[in-house]
Amino acid sequence: MKTKNEILNIIEEEDVEFVRLQFTDPLGNLKNVAVTARMIEKVIDNQFAFENEKIFKVDEEELYLRPDLDTFIILPWRPQQSRVARLLCDVCDADGNEISFCPRTILKNTINKAKEKGYDFYINPECEFFLFHTDEDGLPTTFSHEHAGLMDVGPVDLGENARRNIVLMLEEMGFNINSSYHETAVAQHEIDFEEGPLLNMADGMITFKTSVRSIAKTFGLHATFMPKPRQDQAGSGVHLNMSVYKNDKNILKDYEKGDLDCEGAWFAGGIMKYAKEMCAITNPIVNSYKREFSNSPKLHNRRGEDVKLEFSFADPSANPYLAMAMFVNAGLRGIEERIKPSDDLIDAGIPSNLMAAVELFKQSSLTKDTLGESFVEKYAVSKENEWNEYMNQISDWELQKYLYRI
Repeated sequence: MKTKNEILNIIEEEDVEFVRLQFTDPLGNLKNVAVTARMIEKVIDNQFAFENEKIFKVDEEELYLRPDLDTFIILPWRPQQSRVARLLCDVCDADGNEISFCPRTILKNTINKAKEKGYDFYINPECEFFLFHTDEDGLPTTFSHEHAGLMDVGPVDLGENARRNIVLMLEEMGFNINSSYHETAVAQHEIDFEEGPLLNMADGMITFKTSVRSIAKTFGLHATFMPKPRQDQAGSGVHLNMSVYKNDKNILKDYEKGDLDCEGAWFAGGIMKYAKEMCAITNPIVNSYKREFSNSPKLHNRRGEDVKLEFSFADPSANPYLAMAMFVNAGLRGIEERIKPSDDLIDAGIPSNLMAAVELFKQSSLTKDTLGESFVEKYAVSKENEWNEYMNQISDWELQKYLYRI
């Protein structure tokens, strides 16, 4: 673990002038406060307050950012003089207690409760995104000149250089990348991480999205993690490959051998059963439901790797802290209830739109146990407002369909 003195020394040696204090709101939006290097000692001593206003739905007007020193990273795409670094933070009240609405805290609490039962989890995400052109004003479009497909190479793959720079800069920041390639759709790309502990990988996914957007911009491109930006192309997902250990033994090994009456199988059964109740978290926006997805987890054991369970229905708009917490607790519920995976559970009741997902979310005891009743209530209200805003829009499809006929 990094110490306060180590951070201060790095800041001085690397000519760091600004440090971005980052955290996510309950909806997964990255928030940021930049401080100068001379302020960082005060920040590390948990003395940095910010005005809460409408970010977290709690009574405290003033909240505090407690940085996790192990998340200190210098941002390589920023200037090499007067450099910029970042620290991910937990959100606390005036007494130093982490607030229950902080997504990072929710995941940490979930991990700790699972660890008390003997369970540990490791995950390697596979993240898909699009690289589109910008217009003459620098605004994003959904247009690309390329016609590349799955695993094509340059010059057909016009995003090859941008993707390479993204990987190099992620590696420079300390991320371990397994692979990167062009995906199925035009202008779609995938970058896959090496396996790591849940909290580290959730932190990594938050930083990954910001990094991809920032680096793409230097190429005159716009990176989007919107699940389905084009009707005529495949959408983007996030595949989460999870290893589940109990007392240092991977519980998925027996399931891989075909045993459906074991903890590994029950864990998968829990994901299948409770997938529909998680969708408001794993697929949290209106556009999520324009993309086809299934709740069927897959077992795989690649050469040199342990057995993993792959979940493919989450999409890149999800808050990774909340999504991972839901996956863990759904799987543990499956173990408690001895739910055998079966075809009857696959796609059973998967919601067709965001509002249907929110209704299932509100009724779920799993979501309340994982996130807290107050969080569920306020999150649901926010998503209901989003759905109502969407439903009040007059779309081009409606005008084309009805304007001249009715």
